[in-house]
Amino acid sequence: MEFDWESHHAQPENSLKQRDVEESFEDPFAVRLLPDAQRFSMQARYFNLGRTAAGVGIFSVYRTNGKQFQVIFARTFEAEEKFVYERQQSKLLNQG
Repeated sequence: MEFDWESHHAQPENSLKQRDVEESFEDPFAVRLLPDAQRFSMQARYFNLGRTAAGVGIFSVYRTNGKQFQVIFARTFEAEEKFVYERQQSKLLNQG
C-alpha cells in the first residue's frame, strides 16, 4: 500500500503520526466506506475506519487513484466510529 503525503499537505490531527494512519489502512478489519453525502461523492473521497498495531482507532478521509492513497484528514475514533468498527469486526469474526 503506497501513500502520497507530498501532494496534499494534510497532517494527521493531534499526536497521530503518518505511520499510525498508514497502519490503520493495513488493519485486516478496516472498514472502508463511500459516503452517501453528495459533497463527498462528487469529489471521490472515501472514509477509512481502522486500528493501528497499538490498537488506536483512526478515522480517515482519503482519495485514491487505485495505486496511491492520499489522506486528506485523520483523527482518532469518536464513539460512533468505534461502535461501527467494532460491530463490523464482530460480524467478520462470527462468520466462520
